[in-house]
Amino acid sequence: MSITVASAKLQFIEYVEIEKGRSPLTSRSYAQYLDKFFKEMNIQEVSDITEDKVREFRIKLNRAPGMKVKGQMRNTMKKATQNYYMIALRSFLKYLRKRNITALSPDTIELAKVGARDLDLMSPDELGRLLKAPDLATEIGLRDKALLELFFSTGLRLAELCSLNRDLDLSRDEFSIRGKGEKVRVVFLSDEAKEAIKNYLKVRKDMNEPLFTQSGHRKNESGRLTPRSIERIVKQYAIKAGISKKVTPHVIRHSFATDLLSNGADIRSVQMMLGHANIATTQVYTHVTDKQLRDIHKKFHNKK
Repeated sequence: MSITVASAKLQFIEYVEIEKGRSPLTSRSYAQYLDKFFKEMNIQEVSDITEDKVREFRIKLNRAPGMKVKGQMRNTMKKATQNYYMIALRSFLKYLRKRNITALSPDTIELAKVGARDLDLMSPDELGRLLKAPDLATEIGLRDKALLELFFSTGLRLAELCSLNRDLDLSRDEFSIRGKGEKVRVVFLSDEAKEAIKNYLKVRKDMNEPLFTQSGHRKNESGRLTPRSIERIVKQYAIKAGISKKVTPHVIRHSFATDLLSNGADIRSVQMMLGHANIATTQVYTHVTDKQLRDIHKKFHNKK
């Protein structure tokens, strides 16, 4: 006897968040992707999920218009975005198998091939300008300087940086952070980051727990900076620094990784510092350093 997908999905989302330790954002995304599949293909029970239904859904996704880019609609949804739906569905089917619920085999679902991802990167000069952009004569400027230096020093994810509290031990050059999947890793503080944080905390007049707090009348209850606020802050300083390309917290994380690899760090060490579960995720950065090596070879090799 089959069970309803609504019931199975609820159990699956709880499993993803509690047992797998994924973030609430990941859980919500999985739920949204599954809901779209169930609605589009009129899936009521687990037994309704068939290879034909999955194939038909994939065709719909492939023909769906993409999001707007520079005011123009993409002709089709990106392959990487289509894969998000398939990853959620495959994980759901794996969960059903794990619970001994008869369902379509997750092995029948293959992901679309996507090209190598182009990384948005800043040049060393652009990064330097970004780090110097905050006005150190103001508390907000000191806060933002500390925030930017800490991002580049540690390679933290946006959510990880938001979660930091002011009791950070600045007498040490490292601290532990709990990242994706509740996994703990060690990240390292540069002298510039420690100095910037100390300068910021010196002028703080509140005793709130968060390391980075909001200013003005729009404060939330805890005063903690939100991910969206930090994205706006980074964008604001990129514009101020005269950087024309899109700069986000994740771009600073990219710069952290490529800086390490360019200066001789091994990929396993970078993987651990970034908190990547799979080294394949980290290997995307080697394309950048490989290009730098090619440029050096072209510049210096076989010169007469």
